[in-house]
Amino acid sequence: MAFAKARKVADRPFEQRNLVHTDRNREGFDMNIMANIDCKQPLLTLGYEKTDIDSYVRKLVDAEVEILIDVRDRPQSRKKGFSKNGLRAAVECVGIDYLHVRELGDPKPGRDAARAGDHDLFVSIFTEHINGDAAQAAMKDLADTISGRVACLLCFEKEHHTCHRSIVADQLSDMTGAPIIHLTM
Repeated sequence: MAFAKARKVADRPFEQRNLVHTDRNREGFDMNIMANIDCKQPLLTLGYEKTDIDSYVRKLVDAEVEILIDVRDRPQSRKKGFSKNGLRAAVECVGIDYLHVRELGDPKPGRDAARAGDHDLFVSIFTEHINGDAAQAAMKDLADTISGRVACLLCFEKEHHTCHRSIVADQLSDMTGAPIIHLTM
């Protein structure tokens, strides 16, 4: 049933989609704001910490995601279903495209700083990385790839403000004009 719904949703114009099925997310952000935006496709983000693959995919389908962008440096996980091949199979089964963009992943020194709780160092390391030639080329390619599609950035962290995917989302939004919505489980 979800598979058929996902394919039908992708065929409808954005203005006719019911992007979010709740009025407010947990942070109190008005999710109906999309109705007031000039129909740019949204850029969503969603971490998978403290969830399972079935719930995660259901959330993507409910948000009418068309392409899932994996921005992990290493698309491996100890959580069942979240390693690259299993994740790809799970989302493609419901009609969502999958793309891994390693160049937009947080390098090991950035991950180490984040794990150590040094947020400023993490941001500094990742900002330098994302402003490099390879990451900027990947960002431009990604902007073209997601044009006209509801895209969602995936990484591990539950809280977007502690994850590099927020920095990636900010830069993509600057390039494309897409509004950002940080989904929560």
